[in-house]
Amino acid sequence: MMSLRSKALALVEVLLRVPPLFVVDEFLKISLGLPVSTGEEVPILSAATTDHIDSSENDTNYYDANFYNAFVFTLLKFFICCLGCMSALCIFVLYTKHLIIVYLYLMSLGLVFISYWTNVSAIKQIQALTMSVSSAHHSTSILEDILNLNVKNLLDLEGPGILVIQNFAIQFLLAILFRNVHLGPRHPTIQKLLPMSFMAPSFLAMLPVPPNLLHHSPVFSTLLPLFLVKYVLWSSGYDVAQVIYAGYQHGRLFISHNGLSALVETEWMRLNVPCVLRVFWVMRVAEHAILLLMDNYDEEVDEGIKVSTLLAVQSLASLAKSLLVTGCETITAVLGMTSVISFFCHYIGNFFQWILLTDEEEDKSIGTVSAILFYILALQTGLTSLNPEKRFIRLCRNFCLLFTALLHFLHNIVNPMLMSLSASRNPSTHRHVRALGVCAFLIIFPISLLVYLWSQHSISTWLLAVSAFSVEVIVKVVVSLMIYSLFLIDANRSTFWEQLDDYVYYIRAFGNTIEFCFGIFLFFNGAWILLFESGGAIRAVMMCIHAYFNIWCEARAGWSVFMKRRTAVNKINSLREASVDQLLRLDDVCAICYQEMHSAKITRCNHFFHGMCLRKWLYVQDRCPLCHDILYKIDSDNKDNSEAGNEENSNNQNLLLEEEPDLLLNEGVR
Repeated sequence: MMSLRSKALALVEVLLRVPPLFVVDEFLKISLGLPVSTGEEVPILSAATTDHIDSSENDTNYYDANFYNAFVFTLLKFFICCLGCMSALCIFVLYTKHLIIVYLYLMSLGLVFISYWTNVSAIKQIQALTMSVSSAHHSTSILEDILNLNVKNLLDLEGPGILVIQNFAIQFLLAILFRNVHLGPRHPTIQKLLPMSFMAPSFLAMLPVPPNLLHHSPVFSTLLPLFLVKYVLWSSGYDVAQVIYAGYQHGRLFISHNGLSALVETEWMRLNVPCVLRVFWVMRVAEHAILLLMDNYDEEVDEGIKVSTLLAVQSLASLAKSLLVTGCETITAVLGMTSVISFFCHYIGNFFQWILLTDEEEDKSIGTVSAILFYILALQTGLTSLNPEKRFIRLCRNFCLLFTALLHFLHNIVNPMLMSLSASRNPSTHRHVRALGVCAFLIIFPISLLVYLWSQHSISTWLLAVSAFSVEVIVKVVVSLMIYSLFLIDANRSTFWEQLDDYVYYIRAFGNTIEFCFGIFLFFNGAWILLFESGGAIRAVMMCIHAYFNIWCEARAGWSVFMKRRTAVNKINSLREASVDQLLRLDDVCAICYQEMHSAKITRCNHFFHGMCLRKWLYVQDRCPLCHDILYKIDSDNKDNSEAGNEENSNNQNLLLEEEPDLLLNEGVR
């Protein structure tokens, strides 16, 4: 019961934060009041030029005056829209209790205006009907009908009496609502006067009063509720300032103690931003879908069309297309769509986690990274600024890029599991089958996608990017399967496989080289798009990030691994090779892997180790595993060697963790 209540309260809190997003979305729909290049100013300019063609000086003055007025008006609209967006965002970040107070105040203000406009509309209709009825039947006022119990006239649907009764009921309901939601002083006298104030125009409509007094009665009826609303506004100004200052102090102290990122993360969780964005986007799309369905229904009724199954499917497809296009027409809509996509990607990750029988947290990162990637793609391609048809095409292309990136994330889930299964000699066949099934999917799906795309689309930079991502994931899966096969073979061998480390290194080097080449290809592909198709600051920044992390850092890391490996090989080659007689006399196992030694290297301190085991040990440090003596002496004194060995120990620690995690796991299990 408590869980259901807490879920209901959480849902209510989410719904309370949705309206400010709709306000921001409406301001963004009109581009914050800034003019959009639609060519509407051309006829105005030509008309002005035609009217003033006789005097070039007057033309210039007229144009300057119009330009100044338009500029000031546009600047004023932009300022108002920005102020509205900032106000909506400030309401969005309020605590729940303050948010409820704001909504109560806005509700009370809205009730006053609804009451006013309802009274105005009712009084106009009552006056018009009274005049028509009086001229036709010479009837008396509504009050006389009430006193004479003339029920027929009072309940006449075309008479003024029924309108007065309807307005009485509406105003009474509005008064009851206002009494319960307004934040002003709740003095008993004021509470009793409120229903009378709301229903005063209806009372006057029953009396034979002058038309001017009846016409202005809705204005007088709003004086008391408006006074209460304004009183609340002025009396709470100090409290509002205190809340703003307290929020500023809280943020400043939190940043000084924990940092800006911690504040953002805390507020992100408090406001439940992803859930709010999802609800906002679903409600926005649902609103648009209802409007489209109503329009289609009206057209079908007007034209008398009998909808067939084929037409229904086509109508459904066009409806889905329209919803997708309007679902990303503003920045807030794109954020909402991003949250929905993150939600689905999260559960896709959960599904593959369930298939692989793992409990890791990789699925959470899939949802987060997918959301970031989709939003960056939307900003990079200018999704919101495109016309509907181009926006739909670009959205589909972004989805293709996102799907290929999702395949890479899935490979990051299955790859460590493959290595673990192969190195630990796991006898559970169904776990191997599940992992291999996911790998088969990661190969078959991108191949099928490439076949479809290349058969349906002509060559383009977008198609080349999708193809590069797809081929890259295929290569990564093939590399993982090859290493998995090598570890399985090694697990079933009865003797130590000394060349395993070299084979694994060569396979990984091949895969990393292919990935590096694709990184360079994608950089030049993006440069072509930037220069000749669609430029932009965001695309340029993303290219710089790609060039640094995916090209420069990868090249530097690969070269560092190659040089350290070559250094380790040179160190091993400088050591003596043990003969068969020495191994027979020793009759011992390698102290690193505890396997029999059919070949070994002899250190300067006369200890025997497998050459491959010793090489992996040298990735970490230059000291003997048994006596901690220097294994490889260079042209310097022992002190310098010791310092260099300690420094290399700290610098090379990550090499073993990055390059040989699966090999170490294999050795540790043995």
